[in-house]
Amino acid sequence: MHHSARWPQAGVDFTGRRVGIIGTGSSAIQAIPIIARQARHLTVFQRTPNFSVPAWNGPLSDEARQETKRYYGELRRKARTSYSGDFPDEMQCALLKLTPEERERELERCWQLGGFNIQYVFSDVMESMEANELACEFVRRKIRATVKDPLVAERLCPKGHALGAKRLCVDTGYYETYNRANVRLVDIKSDPIESFTARGLKSHGAEHEFDDLVLATGFDAMTGALAGIDIRGRGGLKLTDYWRDGPVAYLGLSVAGFPNLFTITGPGSPSVLTNVLLACEQHVEWVGDLLGHARKQGLDLIEAKPGTDSDWAHKVSEAANRTVYPIAESWYLGANVPGKPRVFMPYAEGFCVYTAACDRVAADGYEGFELTAAQAG
Repeated sequence: MHHSARWPQAGVDFTGRRVGIIGTGSSAIQAIPIIARQARHLTVFQRTPNFSVPAWNGPLSDEARQETKRYYGELRRKARTSYSGDFPDEMQCALLKLTPEERERELERCWQLGGFNIQYVFSDVMESMEANELACEFVRRKIRATVKDPLVAERLCPKGHALGAKRLCVDTGYYETYNRANVRLVDIKSDPIESFTARGLKSHGAEHEFDDLVLATGFDAMTGALAGIDIRGRGGLKLTDYWRDGPVAYLGLSVAGFPNLFTITGPGSPSVLTNVLLACEQHVEWVGDLLGHARKQGLDLIEAKPGTDSDWAHKVSEAANRTVYPIAESWYLGANVPGKPRVFMPYAEGFCVYTAACDRVAADGYEGFELTAAQAG
């Protein structure tokens, strides 16, 4: 049996093979429809169903490309001043203030637009459980209308967590895939996986044999890569020791006692709650300006002042607690990694609010940072 962490897009061909995949998160939801079209049979092992919305990916017409390029500068400016770091319209209305007919019409419009519109068009979906449940039930109705087997459809319907509280997945034909005769869904909450075997795996109820087994079981988000480098600061302090009770970073960028370390889209920044590419741009540009400021003064050590990182982490926590995000057991909280502190890591106040905070810090002479010369450090 072949264990694979590579997707078919990367050149793996599952044609005619018996395949199992463990996981129904974002990576699995993207891979499952493609594997199902290739494989002789695909078994999906699901622990927790996730909300997924259509991407509506497809070839762009020349007209669509030209239209986007015509307004490219305006769209980029709009993204920079938005909550999500994107250019679709946001916070247009409160779902709870609409009539049932208006709600259905607006939710359907968001569904047809695809992507994260259903999460960001409404001002109350991520702040009110009542509004969020209306969006949840709309998506569940879509799942039930798409998946022909009502038992399978119900297994795929997320319950017990808010839409968006676990990162919303975006798919191309995911739910339709379960209508294929060669696809089977196994609920591993009721039928837990017990062990791998030479030919596949054993669950509580049966033995499953595969030619290939794909592990789409997630990763240590936001801090895992940093923790794997053995980063050390002043006095040899390990970053992993400093973050033992959860990550702290001033503006999500700088850690006290770790000079010249900048955590791009790390914990404490909008990062994965926003357009990550734009978040990277904003961070790199802002840090570049900070480096230029230090260089002009002949200074080459930059670090957050003691306490500024923990103070910012408190603001990050406060922002999250005003939303439905912390309610779910998600990788935003580190809940998928055994032993990881349960701390909500990304900044939930919005990209535009965050960039304004960064701009204020810069305008105040990089308040909260200590800039010194190396020989004085």
